[in-house]
Amino acid sequence: MCEERYLTFALGKGRLAQQTLALLEQIGITCEEMKDKNSRKLIFVNEEMKMKFFLSKGCDVPTYVEYGAADIGVVGKDTILEENRRVYEVLDLGFGKCRMCVCGPESARELLLHHERIRVASKYPVIARDYFYNKKHQTVDIIKLGGSVELGPIVGLTDVIVDIVETGSTLRENGLKVLEEICPLSARMIVNQVSMQMQTQRIRDLIFQIKALQSGEGVPPCES
Repeated sequence: MCEERYLTFALGKGRLAQQTLALLEQIGITCEEMKDKNSRKLIFVNEEMKMKFFLSKGCDVPTYVEYGAADIGVVGKDTILEENRRVYEVLDLGFGKCRMCVCGPESARELLLHHERIRVASKYPVIARDYFYNKKHQTVDIIKLGGSVELGPIVGLTDVIVDIVETGSTLRENGLKVLEEICPLSARMIVNQVSMQMQTQRIRDLIFQIKALQSGEGVPPCES
C-alpha cells in the first residue's frame, strides 16, 4: 500500500473482537499475530498492510478512538450511547444483535404506564436517564449497579431495571420480563474525527468493502 501511516484498530475484547477479525478476514485484512493465544503482546501489527490492532475493555474503545490512539474502533451500540464520545459512527456491522430494555416484574408495568416515580437499576445510567427523562418524561431515581442488575427488583432495591436483553432466559428464570424496549443494539464501527479527514480514502474503502460483503455483492479487491 502507498500509505506509510498505520491505520490502528481498537477492538473490544472477547466475542466482539473474534467476530470483527473474522469479518475483516473476509475482505482480505488479516493479522496473524493475533491468532497466537500464548502471545503477551498488547499491539499486533500487519506490516504489509500498515495496520495495527489492539484489544481493550469495551467501554474504553470510544475513548481510544476519540483521542486518536485508535483510528477505528468496533464496539456495541450500548457502549457508544453510554460513553457519548466525540466519534463518527459509520457502520452497523450486523452482529452482536440484542436489545436495550426496561425489565421487571409484571406488577411494575402499571408504574411505567402511569409515569409514577420509580427506582431503576442499571449498568447504563446515561442510557436509562435519557430514556426516562427525555423520551418518557418520567421522573426516576437511577441506581448504578455493576453486577447482576436482575437482583434489583427481586430483592426490592428497585422497581425495574434497564439492561441488555439477548434471549431473555435470565429474566424468565427470575420471574422478570421485558416491559418496554428502548432501542436495538449491535456491533458498530466508529472512527476518529481527525482520522476521517486524514485517512479518508482508506477508511472509505474499508467501509465500502464491508458493505459490499454484507449486501452479497462480493468484495472488491483492495487498492494497492
